[in-house]
Amino acid sequence: MPDKRAGMKRRDFLLKSALFLTGSLLGLRCWSKTYADPCAINNPQIALIIDDIGFSESRLDRFLDIGAPFTFSILPKLRKSCFLAQKIHGEGHEVMLHQPMEPLDPTIDPGPGALFVEDPPDKITDIIKENISETPYVTGINNHMGSRFTACGTEMKKALSVVRDEGLFFVDSLTTSRSTGYNTAKTMHISTVRRNVFIDNIPNENFIHTQLKKLKLRALKHGQAIGIGHPLPETAKMVNLFIQELNSTNISMVPISHLLPPASVSFNL
Repeated sequence: MPDKRAGMKRRDFLLKSALFLTGSLLGLRCWSKTYADPCAINNPQIALIIDDIGFSESRLDRFLDIGAPFTFSILPKLRKSCFLAQKIHGEGHEVMLHQPMEPLDPTIDPGPGALFVEDPPDKITDIIKENISETPYVTGINNHMGSRFTACGTEMKKALSVVRDEGLFFVDSLTTSRSTGYNTAKTMHISTVRRNVFIDNIPNENFIHTQLKKLKLRALKHGQAIGIGHPLPETAKMVNLFIQELNSTNISMVPISHLLPPASVSFNL
């Protein structure tokens, strides 16, 4: 079960939203403009989420050894899921639940703890609640696969109802252009953003390097950028080099929570 620290983080997001609404009512236009116009950010920021954690401690360690503030997304119900979530938190990093969802290809298994379009509403609720409760220190959720499930608004709304009730945020991994996740979360007043760049969907060092450059350019243009990668040796190597390159720039790496707008003003990056 998430401990009191996780609960405090969740309350922080709710408080952040309440403060923003108060500021708007008082006419604090400069504050609201910061969230409405990400290009106004003087120091660009990049958040990098490492998905598919739960299989291997050694692959996780490659990223922990880099020393950057990554966010790690844990697959539920794997042998090492709970242990690795605790280790990540102990190292000072943010923990997310990498919630499996139904892909378009019915021959692909999204893994244990997955949500399917044909699941009854109560089953969707029970599954995601159980996955959250079994993953310590969770502050947010993003989808694993889900090209079919995220395209179905009714089912996504049911899943996101749990996210909202638990005080979590939602990151749309955007595995399909038809995803309703981001927009549904906004209408439900959930703090939300969506992925900008997959950095290693081709596990090749040259390709990963190119994708990281795209991430950098997006951060420079928009003030912030969100990338998703996986615990691959090639990814760890190229991300380490990339972060060394960033040391000579004004771009900083941050946890994903630093890029979340208040729930009522989530913007489209």
